[in-house]
Amino acid sequence: MSIDYTIRLANVDDAALLTELSFATFFPAFVGTTSPENLDAYMSAAFNEEQLAKELADPQAAFFLIENSENVIGYLKLIEGEVPESVSNPRAIELSRLYVRQEFIAQKIGAMLMQKALEEGRARGYDTIFRCVGTQRTRQSFLSKMGFYARW
Repeated sequence: MSIDYTIRLANVDDAALLTELSFATFFPAFVGTTSPENLDAYMSAAFNEEQLAKELADPQAAFFLIENSENVIGYLKLIEGEVPESVSNPRAIELSRLYVRQEFIAQKIGAMLMQKALEEGRARGYDTIFRCVGTQRTRQSFLSKMGFYARW
């Protein structure tokens, strides 16, 4: 049985949906990396509906949601703007977030979202996409599989 996925540009009306999705995807990705209190404080500040509505309204940001017939299962966020000195190409766009619900991780949803990020970057005239990450091995492993490399 084949499952169809749709990727669409999110808008301000998706703020509540994105809030729920952010909480559902961020916590499993970072649990155990900091105290539960720090994680809760960050998530409450970064992923509340008001904050996400502001980010969705930002003309330099673009959120894309991936969904099947039943659920929204992941998202990515691109940001146009300042490029860090460590990125050699000034025509670069930032991949700020890419999160997928845990139960869909093994279904290549992250790869579909990454492909969308690359296509969208090209469509907007960028030659390079960059991601600022910490030392979380899961993200680094995923990014290296997708052809990204660390630059320190």
